[in-house]
Amino acid sequence: MTVAASLFPLGRIYDDVVADHGRQRAFICLAAFLIAFFLIRTSARMTRRFTWWPGGVETEGGVHLHHLVWGICIMLAAGFLGVSLDFDYPWGGILAAVFGVGAGLTMDEFALWTRLQDVYWSEEGRSSLEAIAIVTVFAGLVVVGVQPFKLDDPGSALTVSAAIAVTIAVSIVAFLKRRILLGAVGIFILPVGVVGALRLAHPASPWAHWFYESGSTRMRRARERYDDPRRWTKRVRRRVEDAVGGRPSDP
Repeated sequence: MTVAASLFPLGRIYDDVVADHGRQRAFICLAAFLIAFFLIRTSARMTRRFTWWPGGVETEGGVHLHHLVWGICIMLAAGFLGVSLDFDYPWGGILAAVFGVGAGLTMDEFALWTRLQDVYWSEEGRSSLEAIAIVTVFAGLVVVGVQPFKLDDPGSALTVSAAIAVTIAVSIVAFLKRRILLGAVGIFILPVGVVGALRLAHPASPWAHWFYESGSTRMRRARERYDDPRRWTKRVRRRVEDAVGGRPSDP
């Protein structure tokens, strides 16, 4: 036990990275977000498998209250209280946890509120898992103290403005290529965004629609990379998604 504690000094890492810099609430919010996501996703999978497991709320009139509804209400309440009142310890941390729970419930059904239909167990529902991963990485960077557009020696307003403009432009290109995760991280770490901006675009992305002609070499390469189910990266990704979020109903 002592050896494990010396190899993985979690308490010391937490103090050095989070507590000493006043980022406890951000850490609590992220932890609550992930816990809420895993619990509600597990509950949804249990409802799918066992008829006796309690599912969502559905009225006799056919109104189905998905858990994203509860998540939105929780976030609205926690957000309003957070900006209206000045909470001291421990209430500030509790409020951060409540907001994280609401965010976890809401983002678990990200695909539903972007498509306006119940695609939770379909292939389209996989976008919820992608959204969870992006939010987790984004929030994790905040927790460890990585700041967007941070310059060690700004020099002048022109330098700062140019650096921000370049960072935003690079991230936008990555987003247009559907390199969402790389684009989000690129806001904090510019080289990561550059990698996303330079990589081949997804064949269904706006960038490919605008700049990859049908039948061109780049479009062919993009389809081979993203649409070929035999690629090991695609197989590994699907296995991870199946393990975390469950398999979709349709093939």
